[in-house]
Amino acid sequence: MKARVLAGAGTAALIAMLQVLPAHALTTISAGHVDAVDVDWTGSALTLDLRDGTVTPNVDRNPADVVLNAVSASKTTVPSGSAYSFLGTPGSAVWILPQTQVSNIVWPGFNTEGVPSGALQGNTLNVKLISVSGPADVSVYTTSSLGSPTIWFDSGNGLPDTRAIAINTHAHANWAFEAAGTYTVVFEATGTTAAGAAVTTGQKTYTFTVQP
Repeated sequence: MKARVLAGAGTAALIAMLQVLPAHALTTISAGHVDAVDVDWTGSALTLDLRDGTVTPNVDRNPADVVLNAVSASKTTVPSGSAYSFLGTPGSAVWILPQTQVSNIVWPGFNTEGVPSGALQGNTLNVKLISVSGPADVSVYTTSSLGSPTIWFDSGNGLPDTRAIAINTHAHANWAFEAAGTYTVVFEATGTTAAGAAVTTGQKTYTFTVQP
């Protein structure tokens, strides 16, 4: 009887452990090139995935299956000047996945090269930042050669934010996180077909971890 009780307890513990484990392992990317927002066209619909360029050949992954890790080396400080006030107080900590590739830091981009010319009206689609959940605000912006920022998305001034991106685009921007911790970021891409039908990728969830 005692053996049966112990076996039953062990089985219950195993079942409980399996219930909390993810159904599949997540892929964590801490360095190298990824197209975080990779929009493709199937011939009748838009799709949104994450193209992992850290492996050969490159792999398209479901964003929900990936963790993009901002390592400690991505930590810097907010520049002075009112143009950067959207990042917080000058001199305060901010973690940036940069517009220009830096060794040992993940380099997330935007890619619409998978959408052929003529599939969408104006050869343009909209990328929307739907929501951000985490310890602080998230922003995506580019920096000119003179150091001036252009904000693409900023959770600090209300969401959703929308940016039009031409097809056949492969671009990079700065991804800024204003505190360490885990962030859940939701994107969606939409467009209008040449025939006038609205199309959407649906909302896709991304996870970022930011190291102190």
